[in-house]
Amino acid sequence: MDPIREARPAARPSGESELMRRLAARDESALGELYDRWAPTLHALALRVLGDEAEAEEVLQEVFVHAWNHAGRYQPERSSVSTWLVLLARSRAIDRLRSRRSGERTVAASSLETPRHESAAGLSRVQDEERRRRVQAEMARLPPEQRRVLALAYYRGLSQSQIADSEGLPLGTVKTRTLLALRKLRQALGAEARELL
Repeated sequence: MDPIREARPAARPSGESELMRRLAARDESALGELYDRWAPTLHALALRVLGDEAEAEEVLQEVFVHAWNHAGRYQPERSSVSTWLVLLARSRAIDRLRSRRSGERTVAASSLETPRHESAAGLSRVQDEERRRRVQAEMARLPPEQRRVLALAYYRGLSQSQIADSEGLPLGTVKTRTLLALRKLRQALGAEARELL
């Protein structure tokens, strides 16, 4: 038995909406209550996705920091608190997994290739080539209509209005396809996307 838990007064758990209201008001006891309710489930989920205890703990911390900082934005009509937290934990864990795999692929690829020049410029060229290959591979995974819009923008230098005119599409459709494609690339490329997109 935990003497600290035993010493606490027996409090009736708050309803989800009340708990989130208290959390949005920066009530630390609400954060503790949220943590007590959901930490084991979220930790198990992150551990199952990542297979690494330390990373699962980091995901758990990120989820509760996010909940603390964004409780006021929570919309009960969109999902329950449990669904919101589970989706957040799953998303964070998958992002970490993708980032880890991306780093592993980059390390593996760079160890297979021997740069022709050992200068900083030679290394930079090898890294640029690896990035270019990764971007092309991820572009190939996009739906054709999204890939086409990005290709016209990035490789031909067309504005969204020009793309809409040349493709006979509404401007809003071009903007939506561009946004969706960039989101997918950012998710797939992880931290590298900040440099490239």
